[in-house]
Amino acid sequence: MRDIRMRPSHLALLPESRFLLVSGRTFRNETEGSWASNAVVFSQSGTPEAVFCVGDDIPALVTDAGGGIWTAYGDEGIYGGHPESGAGLAGWDTQGRTFWAPQGRLPDHPLEGCTAATENGQVWLVWYSGSSRGGTFLTRITPSTGDVSSYPSPVPAPDGIAVRDNRAVFTRRNHNKRSVELVRAEFNGTNWTVTSRRRLRVPGRVVMHCGQGRDGFLWLRVGDTWLRIGA
Repeated sequence: MRDIRMRPSHLALLPESRFLLVSGRTFRNETEGSWASNAVVFSQSGTPEAVFCVGDDIPALVTDAGGGIWTAYGDEGIYGGHPESGAGLAGWDTQGRTFWAPQGRLPDHPLEGCTAATENGQVWLVWYSGSSRGGTFLTRITPSTGDVSSYPSPVPAPDGIAVRDNRAVFTRRNHNKRSVELVRAEFNGTNWTVTSRRRLRVPGRVVMHCGQGRDGFLWLRVGDTWLRIGA
């Protein structure tokens, strides 16, 4: 692999054995009036195929089976002037074009993205708001139909999530320690309810934005190790 000219914050898989590297931050070139690229699509051999910008301040990112790129933004991105970041959540294709935006279908305006997951043909984006009626929300998006549903999260500001049918697993890191809080929950058709909690010792320190949920499994990066936790 060659021509990596960024410090990547996110690595995500794409169809046909391609993959995506994204830096969580970018900047605006005031002279040109454009935003610097922070995403690169690589071929199976490691050759760059596309370079583009997917917004600024990205704490959570996931790709779906169709190659869609889903992002949830932090407060500096939401209030930093980038048009797609300002919406709080966005869906992108592998040419850097947005194909999905909330368009008023969220229960509140996001302040910070937390984590994300895929489940079959659906995408889950987790975020929280800063208003008095706010809290942490789980937003489920079905790209094929455009359907959007949001639910209060049973876990405030989780670092990781994976969903399988009516079950979910969440993690919350213990800052700079070799442990996480592992929370399981079930969906009753209306709300998510916690069914168990426990402290899980892990082989390395857990860093921020370390979880990727894919089709019922949470991949958690701890030190130099990936743990797989089933929902």
